[in-house]
Amino acid sequence: MKKILFVLLLVLTGLSTVAVQAQVKSGSVGLGLQVGDPSGLTLKFYNGGKASVDILAAWDLNDYLFVNVHALYHKPLGGARNVNFFYGPGAFISFYERGRYEDYIGAGISGNFGLNVFFDQFELFAQITPRLQVLEFTDGDLGGGVGLRFYF
Repeated sequence: MKKILFVLLLVLTGLSTVAVQAQVKSGSVGLGLQVGDPSGLTLKFYNGGKASVDILAAWDLNDYLFVNVHALYHKPLGGARNVNFFYGPGAFISFYERGRYEDYIGAGISGNFGLNVFFDQFELFAQITPRLQVLEFTDGDLGGGVGLRFYF
C-alpha cells in the first residue's frame, strides 16, 4: 500500500503541473470506481471549503455488502490548487452471509486519509481507511484503494 501511495503522489505531482485549475465546483456530484480493499462504487458530494460527503459501496453477491460513509475535508498540498490532502471521520456497516448459521451484521467507525488531484471534471485519488468494528464483535482493519470519479 505504501508503494501505491508513493507512485500516486508522483503522478499527482506531475498532473499538478499540467492541470492549471480544478474545474470541479462546490455542489458537484462525483461518481466513480475504487480498486482496493474493498473495491466498489464511490459517490462524492463535493463541497469546497467545507466537509464533502464520500460514500463507498462494495459487495460480493455471495458473501457481503459493505457501505462506508465519510465527511472529508480537503487541504491544498503545497502551492498546487488542484492537489489535496484529505481526511475525515466516518462510519460503516457490513452485512455478511456465510451460510445459514453464520450471517451477521458488522458496524463501526472509520477514518479516511488520502491524496487527490482534480483535472477537468475528474478526480484521481488514493486513500487509506482505518476501521474499528464495534458491532457483532470488536475488530480493527485497514482498508483503502485508488480510484477515479467523474463529476456532474
